[in-house]
Amino acid sequence: MPRKIWVYDPHRGGVKIPPAVRERTEQRILAYAAAHHAGKFTRLGIWFRGALCYIDAYLEPAKPSAALLRITKETREEYYERMRSAPLHLCRLRYLGRGDDWSMAFYTYSHERYEPCSFGNGSSIGTPEQAFEIGSVYLE
Repeated sequence: MPRKIWVYDPHRGGVKIPPAVRERTEQRILAYAAAHHAGKFTRLGIWFRGALCYIDAYLEPAKPSAALLRITKETREEYYERMRSAPLHLCRLRYLGRGDDWSMAFYTYSHERYEPCSFGNGSSIGTPEQAFEIGSVYLE
């Protein structure tokens, strides 16, 4: 019978994020975003599920044209309400349970899913701030 070989994959599994780590991580992301990307979003949505931390941004929508409003069959107010409540998915972090070790997945709008990615230094492991910086490409 063939032996199974275990291969480490930082984009699978993970450890359920303890409440203290959740709170600290959220505060770190908010502080980093305010210091480096102020004015590019109206608010951030940071939420947790098991071993995962999701980061979304909310933007002030551009003024809609009359043609767009005709196509969407919305009033200007309805359009603004819908667009202001639509999250812009930036990235997803996976907690690996070892101090500040997180892996990251970048949201690809072309495939409408999170895809594993490396941090800027080529590593699969990084910090929440580094992950936010990569995801912030959508804020430009």
